[in-house]
Amino acid sequence: MRVFLCEKPSQGKDIARVLGAGQRGSGCYSGMGIVVTWCIGHLVEAVPPEGYDERYKRWTLEHLPIIPERWRVEPKAATAAQFKIVKQLVGQASDLVIATDADREGEMIAREIIELCSYRGPIQRLWLSALNDASIRKALGALRPSAETLPLYYSALARSRADWLIGMNLSRLFTLLGRQAGYTGVLSVGRVQTPTLKLVVDRDREIARFVSVPFWAVEVVLSHAGQSFTASWTPPPGCTDDAGRCLQQPVAQQAADRIRAAGSVQVVSVETERVREGPPLPFDLGTLQEVCSKQLGLDVQETLDIAQALYETHKATTYPRSDSGYLPESMLTEVPTVLDSLVKTDPGLRPLIDRLDRDQRSRAWNDAKVTAHHGIIPTLEPANLSAMNDKELAVYRLIRAHYLAQFLPHHEFDRTVAQIACGGQSLLAVGEQIAVAGSRQALAAPEESDTDGDDARRSQVLPALRAGLSCPVAHVDLKALKTLPPKPYTQGELVKAMKGVARLVTDPRLKQKLKDTTGIGTEATRANIISGLLGRGYLLKKGRAIRASDAAFTLIDTVPVAIADPGTTAVWEQALDMIEAGQMTLDTFIARQSAWVGQLVQQYSGATLAIKLPPSPSCPQCGAPMRQRTAKSGAFWSCSRYPDCRGTLAIDSSTGKRGVPRKQRTSRKAS
Repeated sequence: MRVFLCEKPSQGKDIARVLGAGQRGSGCYSGMGIVVTWCIGHLVEAVPPEGYDERYKRWTLEHLPIIPERWRVEPKAATAAQFKIVKQLVGQASDLVIATDADREGEMIAREIIELCSYRGPIQRLWLSALNDASIRKALGALRPSAETLPLYYSALARSRADWLIGMNLSRLFTLLGRQAGYTGVLSVGRVQTPTLKLVVDRDREIARFVSVPFWAVEVVLSHAGQSFTASWTPPPGCTDDAGRCLQQPVAQQAADRIRAAGSVQVVSVETERVREGPPLPFDLGTLQEVCSKQLGLDVQETLDIAQALYETHKATTYPRSDSGYLPESMLTEVPTVLDSLVKTDPGLRPLIDRLDRDQRSRAWNDAKVTAHHGIIPTLEPANLSAMNDKELAVYRLIRAHYLAQFLPHHEFDRTVAQIACGGQSLLAVGEQIAVAGSRQALAAPEESDTDGDDARRSQVLPALRAGLSCPVAHVDLKALKTLPPKPYTQGELVKAMKGVARLVTDPRLKQKLKDTTGIGTEATRANIISGLLGRGYLLKKGRAIRASDAAFTLIDTVPVAIADPGTTAVWEQALDMIEAGQMTLDTFIARQSAWVGQLVQQYSGATLAIKLPPSPSCPQCGAPMRQRTAKSGAFWSCSRYPDCRGTLAIDSSTGKRGVPRKQRTSRKAS
C-alpha cells in the first residue's frame, strides 16, 4: 500500500482527488491501492524539560543548563487521534510519499512522524508549488528521491533543537535572575524573537530621545504660459543642517522678502532625463506582508492566513511561504495558460491582457535566483472570485497585478530639473511627466518610491521652460516647520526591518550572510514571531503601529548582547546551510550550541540584574499589588493574591502611556 503523507486535510483532499483515491475514511482518503492521510501541522512536539525529569517542573538555577542526552518528541494532546491514524497507516505502508509543504518545516513535520513510527521502507518526495490539479499532476510525474530532501530535515531539526536550548535555558535563567531583582514577570528569550524585539525597543528609544528642531522653507508659486508650478528655495551654505534644511529664520525671511520684491524669476538651466522603471517582481511572502500592511492595513499574520487560503482553499495562487520573487525559466511555457485563465476568472481584464506582450521576458525569469520556491503568482486554472471575501480579493488582485506587470513595457517618465534665480536667491523646480505608462497599468496601486524628496513637488508637471526665460512670481510662502521623529514600526515595516537587518551588522561576512538569507527569521516564521511577541505582551498595538512594552525594555537591557544581536542568527544560518549541504553534522552543531548555552549559564548565574521595575497598579478589588500575566488574548495585570483574589486590569495599548492600566470589567483566569 502506498501512503501519501500530507501536511493538512485540505492538501490531502486535493491530492487524493487527482490520484483517484475517492473513498473517505477516518482521517484519510483511499482507493486504487493508495491511501492519502495528513497531519494537522505538527502532530508531535518537543518534550519540555519536565518531560525528561520531574524535578525540572521547579525553576531553579541549580538545574541549569538543561541539555537532553537523547532528544525526544511526543504526540500533541490536541491532535492525538489523528496521530494514531497516521501511525497505523504508516505502519501498513509498503512505500511512502512525503507530500507536506515543500520547505524545511514541511520536511520536519513528515520526518518527525516517520522517525517516531520507526518506518524503514522506501520514501519519495512530492514537491508542490501549487495545489491546482495541473500542478499536482506535474509534481506526481516528477517525484524526488528521499535522499534529495533529507538534509532539509536535519537542518530543521538543528534549528528546532537549538531554539529549544536557547528558549528553555535562557528564559529560565533570566526569569530567575529577574525574580531575584524583584521582577515578577517571565523574561522569555528566543534566537529570533529577541533580536526582533530589540529592533522595536531601539526604534522606540530613538523616538523618545528625539529632539525636534525648527527649520524654515520657502516655496514659490510661479507661472508660465498659463500654467502654475512650484519651486523651492535652496538655502545657502552655513545656515543648514546635514539634510540641507535652513535652521536660521532670518535668512529664510530675507530670502522670501527678496523674492517677493523681485516679482519675477529667471530660468538659469533646464535638464530633462528619461527614467525607466522595470516592473516590481512577483511577491515573496515578506514583500506581500509589507505591501498589504501599507496599502490594506493588514497584520502580517492576517496576510499570511489570507495567502494560505488563496493557495489551499481557492487554488488561486501558488505556495505562499516563498522567500523569492523570481520565477523559473521553465514556467515561461505556462504563461499563455495562466493569462487565459485570468481572463476566464475576470473577463474585465480582457482589455489589459490584450495589450500584454506574452513573449516578453522580464528580470523575474531567472533560474539562478529561484530558491526552493518561486514567486507567488496566479495558478494555471481559473479561480472563483465570488467565493473570496473582500480581503482575500484585495490580496489576490495585488498578486495578480505583479504577475501581469511582467508583460508590459517599462514605466518611463521624463524628470525635469530647472535651476532658477531670483533676487540673488537660488530656486529649484522639479517635475515629472509620464512618457510610457508601462507596467504601472497593471498595478493595483502606485508603488511608493524608496527615494527621498518632496513627493508633491516631484509629481507636478512643469511647463515648457528654457534657459533665460522670465516667469512672474504669483505667491511666496515662508513655512515654519519642525523636524519629525522616526515613525514607530508597523507590522509590515517590522517584517521589512527583519529582512534588512544586515544593515545593523558590521562584520562583513555576517552582513553578507544576513543578506543572502534575507535577514532574521524566515518567510514562514516572521508572522509567528511578531504574533508571539504581541501575545506575551512585549509588543503593544497602537492603531497600525506597534510599540515596545516596559517588559520589552527590561528584557533587552537584561539579556547578553549576543542573544539580541542579529549577527548571532547569521552565524546560526551559516551552520544550518552547512548541515543542509552535508558539510556539518546535526550532532556537531547541537554539541556546539549546548556548550555555548552552558557557558552563558555559568557566566550569568551569579549575576545581579539592575532592572527598572515597571509601575505596578493596585488591585481594584482588594488593593494588593498586581503582576503581569499572559493569557491567550495577551498580557494583562493580575492580582498578586491570585487565585484568592481574581481582580484584573487590562494593559491598554491604545494609549501613548506604555503599560498604563485601565479597568477591565470582566476577570480572566490567570495563566
